[in-house]
Amino acid sequence: MGACGAKHATPSVPVIYEVPPEAMTRSAEATPREAKTPSSKEPAASPCSSSARTPSARTPIERRETKKDTISGSQFILSNPGKVHDVYGMEEKKIGEGTYGSVVRGTHRVTKKVRAVKIISKGQMKNVEKFKREIELMKMMDHPNIIKLFETFEDSRNVYLAMELCSGGELFDRIIEAGHLTEREAAIVVQQILRAIFYMHDKKVTHRDLKPENFLFATKDAIDRSTLKIIDFGLSCTFKPGQVLTTRAGTPYYVAPQVLSGKYDHMCDLWSVGVIMYILLCGYPPFYGRNDQEVLAKVRKGNYAFEDKDWARVSSDAKSLIRKLLCQNPKDRFSAEQALNHEWIKQTAPRASAASLRSNPALVENLRGFRSQNKLKKAALQIIAGQLDESQIRGLRDTFTALDANGDGLLTLSELKSGLDRAGFRKTNSDLQWILEGVDADGSGVIDYSEFLAAALDRKQYLSEQACWTAFKVFDLDGDGRISLDELRKVLDNESVEEALGQDNAATLLKDVDQNGDGTIDFKEFMAMMGGKAAGNVGKSPARSPARSNRSVGGA
Repeated sequence: MGACGAKHATPSVPVIYEVPPEAMTRSAEATPREAKTPSSKEPAASPCSSSARTPSARTPIERRETKKDTISGSQFILSNPGKVHDVYGMEEKKIGEGTYGSVVRGTHRVTKKVRAVKIISKGQMKNVEKFKREIELMKMMDHPNIIKLFETFEDSRNVYLAMELCSGGELFDRIIEAGHLTEREAAIVVQQILRAIFYMHDKKVTHRDLKPENFLFATKDAIDRSTLKIIDFGLSCTFKPGQVLTTRAGTPYYVAPQVLSGKYDHMCDLWSVGVIMYILLCGYPPFYGRNDQEVLAKVRKGNYAFEDKDWARVSSDAKSLIRKLLCQNPKDRFSAEQALNHEWIKQTAPRASAASLRSNPALVENLRGFRSQNKLKKAALQIIAGQLDESQIRGLRDTFTALDANGDGLLTLSELKSGLDRAGFRKTNSDLQWILEGVDADGSGVIDYSEFLAAALDRKQYLSEQACWTAFKVFDLDGDGRISLDELRKVLDNESVEEALGQDNAATLLKDVDQNGDGTIDFKEFMAMMGGKAAGNVGKSPARSPARSNRSVGGA
């Protein structure tokens, strides 16, 4: 199900191959464009020798063990005990529908943010534990090209996922409208897909159902100005290095041959990317049949061609990358990192320039100042950053992408140094390690996307009462308008207070912010902490303030 799409003309159901092919609702007749018998073909399935592979440009990141007293963004994706209708005003019109439920727009009653609320019927769930694992996987994801989960709700009949609303529609629909994309447009799309897959594989997660219907554009802007997002993790799973996966899962046109045989690994995702890239450039799939059985038979053989009529004007570099992704042998198939380093991506997709770094002259000071903040303020900034819409974070997202040289969605010390050098911030080199350690809230040794956004936010972005009220309500679990010591402990560490936060730390943190000494933090005191002012100078909570934004646009 397209969980967060603005429209869904035809719902698509992924196939588990123990299920008959008729289970698919978007069948062979629903391909972007029917492949015709060619009069002249350029051979496509040339050998994929391992010696021809592009060497890796990346030194593996040595992850640290998570330190004590750290903050993880997944801590703030809460499973709410309350009723979803008390928090969101839900529209009746469905914007998406699938096997297990539907998607509607929901407007947060306090912040007025518009979300895509996915409603899943418990009665339709075949495996509740599997669904819960899907939610946990989504909580792990922190990347500009992966859909964001904000919070969940549950009642006797349904589970509700409040997610990022993407109003730009499916990648599938863009292909249908255009017939096919230009090489530049296709390179922009494929680069974003590869960055997300690089990040997921680095996290040891494989998607297993990549297809144009499972990608949404954040906005209706042109392709070069809209962010593409992966959605629907229903068939995703974690894996270990060298692990052989056996569940036959996917969708016929995009599934890798090894998945059909029941012996495969995470490299099945790169085969799917190759199929998507092929479709983007010509408008039809490389493996076509009148029904699913014919399609799967052609996928097993892996033979395809570049028809002169449709491919004569496509560059040899583009065809080269497709060949590297559609290698029959997964060991010879390009990884996401290798594909990102292919000439076609590097030369055709627009490069993130130093201009996006120079456009934020306060960047380094913001990053440096983040280190000195207490844990509560760091957590609040992560929450606020996560609630900002696409237009508000576009500049910071572009900056993050410009710094992320290898495209894996994580910033290392060398990438930070190199990027800031290009932008002319050379005076910062002496304390870059100190800055990185301060921004790295979860202690992983690298800077995640949300960590960067939180640390790079400008004061005017996070000091609005509405933004701070959103963060305050995450900590105010019982909704009484005050943050107690118990609530502080539960949110800042949702597993083991004694290990990660420490009772003394939590009590000291509360005491530092609690200016009137009543043992709790009210909204005035919270705002004072955020702005560094006396509590008496801060107004009332936005819940009682008439000056609240009423924007009804989708955003992160």
